[in-house]
Amino acid sequence: MSKQANTLVAASIATLVALGGSLASGPVLAAKGDMEKCAGIVKAGKNDCGTSKSACAGTAAMDRDTEAWILVPKGTCERIAGGMVTDKPENVHGGAAALKDGKKAG
Repeated sequence: MSKQANTLVAASIATLVALGGSLASGPVLAAKGDMEKCAGIVKAGKNDCGTSKSACAGTAAMDRDTEAWILVPKGTCERIAGGMVTDKPENVHGGAAALKDGKKAG
C-alpha cells in the first residue's frame, strides 16, 4: 500500500475506535459539552456544518477539506491523522454567509 493509503486506513480505524467504542458495549456517547469541532478528517458531503466555502451540513466538496469538520469527543481530534481542532467563527450553520448577513452564530 502507498503511504497515503496507509495514512487513510490508520485515520479511518482511529476514527472508528474513538467514536464507536467496542462492539460489545455499543457506541460511546459524549455529552454535548464534551465535544469539539474536528476539521481535516471528513469525507466529502459528511461535514456537520458550514465553512467559509460551504453553507451547511453535508456540503463539503472534497475529502479531508481542512475547513470541513465533524463533532468528536474532546481529546479525540488530535489523535486522528490530519485532525485539527477548529473554532473558526464561520464554522456555523450558514457558514461565512451567515456571518456576513449578521445572523447569530450557533
